[in-house]
Amino acid sequence: MSTERQARAKGRELTGGKVLAIFVAGFGTIFAVNIFMAWSAVATFPGMEVSSSYADSQTFDDRRDAQEALGWDASVDIEGDMLVLTLVDGNGRPVYPAALDALLTRPTNRTEDQALTLARGANGVLTAPVTVSEGRWRLRLTGVARDGTEYRHNITFELRG
Repeated sequence: MSTERQARAKGRELTGGKVLAIFVAGFGTIFAVNIFMAWSAVATFPGMEVSSSYADSQTFDDRRDAQEALGWDASVDIEGDMLVLTLVDGNGRPVYPAALDALLTRPTNRTEDQALTLARGANGVLTAPVTVSEGRWRLRLTGVARDGTEYRHNITFELRG
């Protein structure tokens, strides 16, 4: 081997210090990414759904059966800057609950959440102005039917450009 070749090979020699540097850089990157992901998950978590899962579960079946007996079907569409909610009964007739609250949320954070003011539109639809961008959204409906039955429904949908 020529002297020049030996000098180049010696510069690329794998020493204990280089191996240690490779391991520290590799695992350091893994730890940094894990810490960032954990922090992001905790910082953007929207919070709890109910204060006591056990207490809520005690009446869940009765509430679900009563809501299913209503026979309501809800669907959502975005037309420009308007959310269009169609709420119909089992016969396809429009339904107007005694009270209905609508919250448009992102499933992963609260920065774009919007409490909606629904207005009656033509043909039994409810409309509300919204500001939305591409991605996954959830419309949370909570209300009361005219007979006093609680109504809760989540509609998850995705907007694409």
